[in-house]
Amino acid sequence: ACLVGSEMCIRDSSLVDSNPKDNSEGAAPAKIELRFSETLTKQFSGANLIMAEMPGMGAMKIAAKIAGTDDPKVMVLTPNQPLTPGKYNVEWRAVSTDTHPITGKITFTVK
Repeated sequence: ACLVGSEMCIRDSSLVDSNPKDNSEGAAPAKIELRFSETLTKQFSGANLIMAEMPGMGAMKIAAKIAGTDDPKVMVLTPNQPLTPGKYNVEWRAVSTDTHPITGKITFTVK
């Protein structure tokens, strides 16, 4: 939010890149990286890895470690086990220094 006539402008963080990319298909990633536009407040930011489609079963949360990196704008999810073929969602919550939370989701398919 920016105040008209003010030099102070506070922006909410937004997702600017991910690896794997949203709606991509390919080999199972060893880790999932989310890059945001602003520095994250780590204690209030996080993500869940969900296997969205698996033959004969409903959605299932996948155990993953969530960590930051040397870059304070990047969040990394590392699955505890290699990902099997299927469709996955990463549901994320990001809080930057303005303390306003935003949420979103990326989807990718492991072949």
